[in-house]
Amino acid sequence: MSQLLENTITITPLDAPIGAEITGVDLSQEQSPAVMKMIDDAYNKYNLLLFRKQQLTPQQHIRFGASLGPLEIHVLKRYLLKDYPEILLISNILREDGDFLGLPDAGQTWHTDTSYRQKPSRGSILYAHEIPRDENHKAIGDTLFASTAAAYDDLSPELKERLHGKKAIHRYSLRKRPSDSKREKLTKAQLDETPDIAHPVVRTHPHTGRKALYVFEGECIGIEGMPEEEGAQIISDLTQHIISPKYIYRHNWSEGDVIMWDNAASLHLAICDYKLPQRRLLHRVTIEGGVPF
Repeated sequence: MSQLLENTITITPLDAPIGAEITGVDLSQEQSPAVMKMIDDAYNKYNLLLFRKQQLTPQQHIRFGASLGPLEIHVLKRYLLKDYPEILLISNILREDGDFLGLPDAGQTWHTDTSYRQKPSRGSILYAHEIPRDENHKAIGDTLFASTAAAYDDLSPELKERLHGKKAIHRYSLRKRPSDSKREKLTKAQLDETPDIAHPVVRTHPHTGRKALYVFEGECIGIEGMPEEEGAQIISDLTQHIISPKYIYRHNWSEGDVIMWDNAASLHLAICDYKLPQRRLLHRVTIEGGVPF
């Protein structure tokens, strides 16, 4: 069912446990306070918003992101857009010097953005410039989003009680990467900027109060107060639970798509089923968040 807002704007929930599509909004334009409140409310409710057929300059992309909160500058400085450090480039395209234009393997394991910070990002806004296509011109390189809130809702009362008050330790330097990743190792400066941090295993959404799981394999190295093996098993079990198909929305991209997701209530995964000369280029801005509780 769609809800009509501001006469021409509609919000239509996706056929998935997370997300809604918004039509009737041109993100290249400065939005009225009423429209921004509508977008913000929908963002908190659905945890993922999709806008199609957008045409954004870097300035417009940044302006829209900043209207939802201060923007982060990513730790991997080499992949920031020249003159626009708020924008992280995600791309497999090669520059003339042989380096990648953007981060080539971004998101290719399940994760939530910047969970390794004391104040993880509220969310990310990803804008598709170029999308790879197969020999039949079908778009490939999908992104999967899993609702960690829906996954938490389905836990048994006993497990919810067991997890209450527990904190998982996040370590960015151990985040899983694809086996063929060409990403360079983190420098000492980058490691110093991202020390281990403990966050609640069950996170409370700062705007709605809804509970969600905030833990995943590959970056969460343990649970405070638990033996190493026991904590690792719980992290593994919860991750497999979260990424069950019933909690997932799979997005098949088109050029001009904008997706913004809520890092307090989701994990995501980029499918790398393409390679050059199939080109992929997306721009991302990231909204600052608060300390998880």
